[in-house]
Amino acid sequence: MNNKSYRTYRAYKSYGAYLIAFFLLPLFSLAAEIPQNLKNTIQEKTQALQEINQKILQTEKELEETEGKSLTLQKEIKQKERQLSQLNLNIKAGEITIERLNLEIESLKYDVTETRTKISAQKNGIAQILKSIQRRDSENTLTVLLKNSSLAESLAELENLLNLNVGLSAGVNKLSFLDKNLSDQLGLTAKKQTGVISENKNLKNRQLIAGSEKNERQNLLTRTKNQEKLYADQLKELKKLQAEVSAEVEKIEAELRLKIDPALLPIPRPGVLSWPITMKNQGGTGRLTQKWGIPSPLYGGRAHNGIDIGAPIGTPIFAAGKGRVAEVWNQDRYCYKGAYGKFIIIEHENNLTTLYAHLSLQSVKKGDYVNQGDLIGYVGQTGYATGPHLHFTVYASQTFILKSSKVNCGPIMPFGGDLDPLQYL
Repeated sequence: MNNKSYRTYRAYKSYGAYLIAFFLLPLFSLAAEIPQNLKNTIQEKTQALQEINQKILQTEKELEETEGKSLTLQKEIKQKERQLSQLNLNIKAGEITIERLNLEIESLKYDVTETRTKISAQKNGIAQILKSIQRRDSENTLTVLLKNSSLAESLAELENLLNLNVGLSAGVNKLSFLDKNLSDQLGLTAKKQTGVISENKNLKNRQLIAGSEKNERQNLLTRTKNQEKLYADQLKELKKLQAEVSAEVEKIEAELRLKIDPALLPIPRPGVLSWPITMKNQGGTGRLTQKWGIPSPLYGGRAHNGIDIGAPIGTPIFAAGKGRVAEVWNQDRYCYKGAYGKFIIIEHENNLTTLYAHLSLQSVKKGDYVNQGDLIGYVGQTGYATGPHLHFTVYASQTFILKSSKVNCGPIMPFGGDLDPLQYL
């Protein structure tokens, strides 16, 4: 092989090697350099959020220890102060979460920009290869061998053509990877943007709830004139009212249970309904504190017509299924702390009706149509509740009724043939 032929051979090989090297660059080196100060700020927000969550857990533990115990005026005031403190911590956590999400969205912009740049470069490289292949497409192997002045040049050109095809395949694969990576980055950005909207809504609503809780504390002091004796007398009357309401509900619902037609109900199985609160095993704060059908001293030993899910005041509550909001009501306007307090009724399309009671805030109105998982309200302690929780009842729709209470709990009281929610969750 003479010097000229050798140089030609090296040139072809060098060009082919360049193409393969270009398209086989590490596929995972995609992230743009995020400014260090942005990384540090995100880490600071994460640390601050962890510290607040620890305080929330500690406050929750203290509140759990006092639930169900006999109350004095001072104990109830102390309990309300802890609940308000926990709510304010959740508000602060929400503010930090929003800040962190916005910072994470900002950092994702660097990744998206870098990936788009790589996609553009990759497309240009593929275009160049396609042009080179197109120029050689009309030449068969024999033509290539005959047209060059030496065998070395012919072999180099054939090897280069092979490299072009290898490079094209690698380039297409890498472009596909980059495209998927961009799609993932944009999807994550959209998810975080949705999170910002959700957290902003929760933040505003929790601020409203905090204002109501402060008023509730002041009303307690006003009603009792800050006197333990007056508080004890009022508590005695309240327990009498609560017993009358529980007896009324049990009497009517015992009759309605007999009218349940199992043939009209969905087959009991998990997933027919979704949990109305994010539970602890799902990364939330909800905990099952009372099951359905279990006799409870709170109701004079009568069976519980739903389940109770303990959670801090201001915890979001979601629709357990798709349906129409049949009622949004506040019984505390008629029998303060005597019944369900602020509640929501949803009629579902599968012949089930659900009740969400003791809410601090309702975020839907009567007649609304909701999808499974839609935000409908927040956990509270309105009505007959010894601590913050959601009372969740599932009724057979064909038995469900709304009518006035005979024990002065207002013109709207829910009754129905109740079912075990756990067989559908």
